[in-house]
Amino acid sequence: MLFFFSVVAFLALLVMLAFRYRAAILPHVPSRVKALFPTLGHYVSLSTFSEQADAGLSSSAFDIKANMRDGDSRMGLDERGTQEVLEIMRRERVNFDQARLIRHNQILARNGIDPSGMPLDSKAITHL
Repeated sequence: MLFFFSVVAFLALLVMLAFRYRAAILPHVPSRVKALFPTLGHYVSLSTFSEQADAGLSSSAFDIKANMRDGDSRMGLDERGTQEVLEIMRRERVNFDQARLIRHNQILARNGIDPSGMPLDSKAITHL
């Protein structure tokens, strides 16, 4: 019984490590295995403003195309943030501006701030 528990625990550890380091493992997976699981390599880097605008990360309130017209010297938006916004857009089925608002509210909540900007800490001094 202890042997089977050890084997299961070892396999669970391998699965967790493979999930944690999947970005480093995926380039070494053969293409025929990737063909069996098309969602394995769904991550695509969007590094320039034009690629990000083509992916739908632009709106009238957040106009990336204006940055391109004005010759912005930056490479593009924050890579981690763009992936989070794209994931929210896909999961929640919302547009770009709504996904940015959802992400912003999540960041505020992680830092103990409600959506109005007031701290959630009961000991915080909000007025004198």
